[in-house]
Amino acid sequence: MKAESETKKAESNELDQSSLGFSALTFSLKIGFDGKRAANNLTGLGNYSRSLIEHLAHQFPQHQYLIYTPKVKQANQIDAFLEKENIELKLPKNGSFLWRTLNILKDINQDGCQIFHGLSHEIPLAIQHTRIKSVVTIHDLIFLRFPQYYKFIDRKLYEWKSKSACKRANKIIAISEKTKEDIVEYYGINPEKIEVIYQSCDDNFKISLPKETLSRIKATYQLPEKYILNVGTIEERKNLKLAVQALKEVDEAYKLVVIGKQTPYFKTVEQEIEKLGLKNRILFLKNIPFADLPGIYQMANVFVYPSFYEGFGIPIIEALYSGVPVVAATGSCLEEAGGPNSLYVSPNDSEALATAINKILNDSELQKEMKEKGLEFVQKFNSPVVTQQLMNCYLNLLQ
Repeated sequence: MKAESETKKAESNELDQSSLGFSALTFSLKIGFDGKRAANNLTGLGNYSRSLIEHLAHQFPQHQYLIYTPKVKQANQIDAFLEKENIELKLPKNGSFLWRTLNILKDINQDGCQIFHGLSHEIPLAIQHTRIKSVVTIHDLIFLRFPQYYKFIDRKLYEWKSKSACKRANKIIAISEKTKEDIVEYYGINPEKIEVIYQSCDDNFKISLPKETLSRIKATYQLPEKYILNVGTIEERKNLKLAVQALKEVDEAYKLVVIGKQTPYFKTVEQEIEKLGLKNRILFLKNIPFADLPGIYQMANVFVYPSFYEGFGIPIIEALYSGVPVVAATGSCLEEAGGPNSLYVSPNDSEALATAINKILNDSELQKEMKEKGLEFVQKFNSPVVTQQLMNCYLNLLQ
């Protein structure tokens, strides 16, 4: 049965690839990835990297996916990721010093990779002088758009790496139209060199959890009966303070549940909570097991995301797949993630945020419409769709 299933997959993929001049039955790629984050990070870019590679490996099993990393962290989700048949871990052959920048080229060349994909803002120096085609993903240029949020040395390092990669790569993948605009504006890159391929979210957010599971999650974290949800690092750019200010004008039956790592900005949020007398209406959760996160989304009444600037906004995608109405901020790319049926307000207007939240909470028909149309809109980010777009991008490079 397994062989029959794989044959059907290969035949299906051949149709996609033959139109580009390739046959899956006679052509097999070796695709290398900068896998430092995929093999070591348990959140953020680590999740993005593993998800992207896993979906490629599943949807296009006739190709081999090589994960280049100077080290690997032992963790359940990473170990499971590396057990896939056509995913292979590649560690340095001759020491890790400057390996990701320079010496990796020897390894990816010897391994016979036709394509190398830098999954986060950088590719090896001098790769443009090899036969290997290169792709770099640029998630955002927030460090240029909002430099005040970054240390000077970090900002300069990020700029040097990403600008160099954009100049040298054969193809740039931007994760939103807004990020593409920033690349053109700040680095002067020809727009034709940039392809927008959106991100999806983990498939666990696309599955409705049974009532027993939701009840367990609710009891475990002592979740309130009714709540507004915010997910993301508690830092100045994410603008949690605005959600706190808006909560003051929302029905007291609703509490605010916040999930995210705390930074020094948390002190500012705490002061605002104290000032407004909202301590009993806000619940902070951190270090939530990933398996429980979809359930916390699914029980929320509204999801708020008042961030000043994002490269894309994966939490919005997670909320829409979870059937939760979304209120987000204008000014970056969040309208791209939330679609025409989510609500948007200025990230500086707490009164507008409160009005939008109340509009949803007080109108059951609007809630129903936002859930249904939001779920319909978010299908454009479904994993098979974006994975096919990515493979087409690779194949086009080899023509």
